[in-house]
Amino acid sequence: MTDTISAGSGGGVNEADDVTRLVESAQRIGIELDAADTERWLAAMTKEEGVETSDIVIDENDGVFGHRISMLDFSPADLARFRRIGQIVEVKGPEGVAEGALALSGSAAQSKIQTHPGDADFFQRLNILAESRDEACSILATLMKEHVLAHESGPTYQFIEAKWSSFAFDCMHRGAPQRKGSPISWKLDEVKAGRIEVEVDGQWYTIDWDDVATEPGWCKLDWVVADPDQKRLTNASNVIDVTWESPAGDIVPLDGYLDAYFQEVYLDAGQLPTFTKVVQHVSGNALDEYIDSLEGEVRKYLAADHANYGKAAKRMYNVFRLTGRTFDAAYLRELFDEPTTMLYQVWSLIGTLENAATPGSSISPETVQTQTDELVLTVVRALDGVQEAELVAALLKLRVALEETNRGGASAEAGEVEIESAKVQVVNLINNFFHERLVAVPSIKAYMDSLAAREPA
Repeated sequence: MTDTISAGSGGGVNEADDVTRLVESAQRIGIELDAADTERWLAAMTKEEGVETSDIVIDENDGVFGHRISMLDFSPADLARFRRIGQIVEVKGPEGVAEGALALSGSAAQSKIQTHPGDADFFQRLNILAESRDEACSILATLMKEHVLAHESGPTYQFIEAKWSSFAFDCMHRGAPQRKGSPISWKLDEVKAGRIEVEVDGQWYTIDWDDVATEPGWCKLDWVVADPDQKRLTNASNVIDVTWESPAGDIVPLDGYLDAYFQEVYLDAGQLPTFTKVVQHVSGNALDEYIDSLEGEVRKYLAADHANYGKAAKRMYNVFRLTGRTFDAAYLRELFDEPTTMLYQVWSLIGTLENAATPGSSISPETVQTQTDELVLTVVRALDGVQEAELVAALLKLRVALEETNRGGASAEAGEVEIESAKVQVVNLINNFFHERLVAVPSIKAYMDSLAAREPA
């Protein structure tokens, strides 16, 4: 790739000439960038903050709300579907004890530009009213467990795992090494039993669900969900940011940190009072902390051992749009709509298919097969030549591998090899696509180089 993009990359520039140069430069490297749409987006991004401009925007027609920059990238086209999934993932409690606000996050919240999102990522603020922190933790432990057991499986969904509390020591869990402080992953049978078994130096120990409640840590629930109308499968996750509201009205995050709200679109305007009550306690340095966190993830995905330029690009977009690098952000917006980025969805769906095909899953084998066939068609639409032929062949092997996995036994191991092979091929194609187009922009390449050279925090 020898061509580069040289349009301005800072904020506050709205001249048509700059947009024209950006469009022309993008076209030279094969990116179709809509000038009118880019000008509208830049104008909205650079709107001056004033007395009448709030950080939070409410869409009264669709009943959603979120940070004004997040709302620019949200499309309500799939809103009904996301609300249906929300009924599965949202943790609720008795009135007067627990109150929440459920949001889309990640690529699902940027559906106007990320037309091929990977997963259905949700984020929930769950506020628990209790006499003490310990009581709030106990209530949370009960609500989480009851919700999983009430939503373990159905014709259109299958529970995968819960993240609940952290390991207090190094150990082996389900045959894999676990480091002290890392999240504990609970499979359905472990949630039902209310305990997990871990090994330390040949000795077995039990960790009880309720015993770790006072340190809930990172709370996350995962399902695989089928949409019978669209004949598609989706990994649906809910990251739960839990707070305790004391009788005095103090709001205390149970994991010690109250998350910011710069990448969320909330699905029910009726939950605005809970959101407002909680986020007024977000740190005044929340934006800086959020950007630091994103840049840490960008560094991780640029490193050779974790290289994933698609994930790096998504996080860079969020950094750029929040730090005034609007022209760089405008360029990345268009990358997510390119046909090749369909492969990002393919990569994500391979893992979803793997989860759906496990023995005992309530997701029908026919649904899994239909989704696999759709992946083949997606590849045909996105690629051509040798790449298309190789990846289609890999996905056809994947179809057989998923059937083997569903049957279990020795054949499942062979199936897992084919699944991993398909994942590697897809991520390599994604990496090549994004890497070429990221380094073609001098300002973005310089940013990537500066992050790679930075010492880890």
